[in-house]
Amino acid sequence: MTDVRRVQSGSPWEEEFGFARAVAAGDRVLVGGTTAFRGKVLHGEGDPYEQARVACENALAALAEFGLGADAVLRTRLYLAHTRDVDAVGRAHAEAFGAARPVTTMVVVTGFVDSRILVEVEVEAFREA
Repeated sequence: MTDVRRVQSGSPWEEEFGFARAVAAGDRVLVGGTTAFRGKVLHGEGDPYEQARVACENALAALAEFGLGADAVLRTRLYLAHTRDVDAVGRAHAEAFGAARPVTTMVVVTGFVDSRILVEVEVEAFREA
């Protein structure tokens, strides 16, 4: 059986909804939907670039718990509340992951669990098992 390790971030929803920020199993590390919340504080309220920047930092912090950085990232998924934010979110993503050039999907959704959230980031990374 593969060793599975989970990391929590302190998100107010992790305990309530029963999930981990990141899970490593074998050579894969998955970081679930990550926003600009740190604890109960939303950073960059109303600013899609700042929310994306902080969400990417938060996702990379979860990867760092496994000794990984942006260079290990194979895929990102970006969920946006508004099409108008594509350029701002894309710029923040490029700053965080541009050198790694992961496969990326950007999708506009109808909303998030908190209406102040403008962007959510998911990350999939590879590690030596």
